[in-house]
Parts: sequence; structure tokens; C-alpha cells
Amino acid sequence: MNTIKACFVVAATIGCSAVHAATPAPADNNCGALPSHTQLKAALRASILPTGGPENGGFNLNMWATVVDRNGIVCNVAFSGDDSGDQWPGSRVISAQKANTANAFSLPGLALSTANLYSAVQPGGSLFGLQESNPVNTLVAYGGSPNDYGRPNDPMVGQRLGGVNVFGGGLALYNANGRLVGAIGVSGDSSCADHNIAWRTRNTLNLDHVPNAISVSGDSTRPDNIVYDITPQVGQMPGVSPSGWGHPACNGSVAGIAASLPTIP
Repeated sequence: MNTIKACFVVAATIGCSAVHAATPAPADNNCGALPSHTQLKAALRASILPTGGPENGGFNLNMWATVVDRNGIVCNVAFSGDDSGDQWPGSRVISAQKANTANAFSLPGLALSTANLYSAVQPGGSLFGLQESNPVNTLVAYGGSPNDYGRPNDPMVGQRLGGVNVFGGGLALYNANGRLVGAIGVSGDSSCADHNIAWRTRNTLNLDHVPNAISVSGDSTRPDNIVYDITPQVGQMPGVSPSGWGHPACNGSVAGIAASLPTIP
């Protein structure tokens, strides 16, 4: 249980009493169709430079990854380093937000990556305000012992975190039969690198049998890939995306890396 204090005023006297806020009970899940903690960690480590993987156009940092099932229930949380402090601590929850977002806004016949949401949620965009919906459950996000974060018994496992994240790093997961089974979120580097790493991790897990997507990149072999079509506009940051689904390029190399990511089966 988490203990919080409720304060009240009686005759100009302030008093506080302890109130217990119960952590939500674990929900029924479909995690059996998704990778184990060991599989997720191995695939993540194979996808980044610090642990023998490729360059992804970011800072080459250690990373967090979270997988959720189709109901948005967290199935596993892993980190690539030797300890939870080897990657940005704040990226644990962000990785879970990204997984929740990609799952929540993808369909059996239409994948939507978190990278595709960036332009649409900007002021004046077609999905402005989406990032304020589906708030994070903070009891789930920060409950339990930090010593368990990123391990098989991470306190988020079995819970619905919620949250919406609107930059690169979240991808829907489709099994070999093309069935949508959940999503993965990756965080811990630049948003562009996060997308590339999530893409490689999904590919390693053989959960990238994407049937269709909104991508306007013109590359049908990478349907829910990040779209780099934002052009500068004076007085506006970051510019204008002609497609409405564009994402800023974090540096000069990321577009080339995205164009060379593994193709879908």
C-alpha cells in the first residue's frame, strides 16, 4: 500500500491523518502471446550500440523497453544496462507510455507509431489535445520498490499505466499471423533513436508483421516508419509537415538510418 496524507482544517487548526491508497490489483492479461522479460531484454540489447548492436543516430545510450498487451496491460519492462541507473531513470515510465499509445491508437488493419503523431498533436493539428487524454496512473508508474524497476517483478507488470506519448519510440506489435497483440515502447535516447531502436527490437522479436499503416514515406516495406517531411517555416518551430504525420529530424543522419531499417516480413 502507498500512504498519503489527507489534511483538514477545523476551527483554524490544521491536522493531518494517514490515508491508504491501494495500488490497483493486477488485471487479467494476454501476456502469453508476447515476449518474456529475458527475450525483451535480449532483443533490446541486440538493438543498441553499447551492447553490441548498431548505431541509431542518437547518443548511443542504454535504453528502457516496455511491452503491453492489447488491453494496455504492462507485460514486461526491461533495461539494457547492468543496472537500472545505467539509463535515464525517467525513461522507464516514458517507454511504458509509448507502448500504451501505440497500442491504444493502432488497429488490426492499421498501425500508428508514436512518431507519426508528432505533427498532428501540435497546435492547429488534427489531433491537438490527444496528448492530454488517457493520463498516467501515477500509483502504477511509481509504486513498489525502485530496486525492482526493469526486472521481471517490476511493479508496473500486470497493471494498466495509461499515458499518451507523441514522439518516436512506440510501435504496435503484430504476430506472424498478422494479429495485433500489443505494442512496444522504447526510451532513453533522442526520440529519433528511440524509434530506430524500437523498430529493430520489434524486428528481432518477429512481431513486425504489420498489415497496413498511415505512413506516407512511400516505402511499403516499412509501413509505420517515422516520417521526416517537416520543412522549416519562418517563425515556427519545428516547421510544417505536408503529410500531417511528420516528425522532426534529431540530426543529419537519422533519415538515412530510418530508410535502412529492417523491412517488414
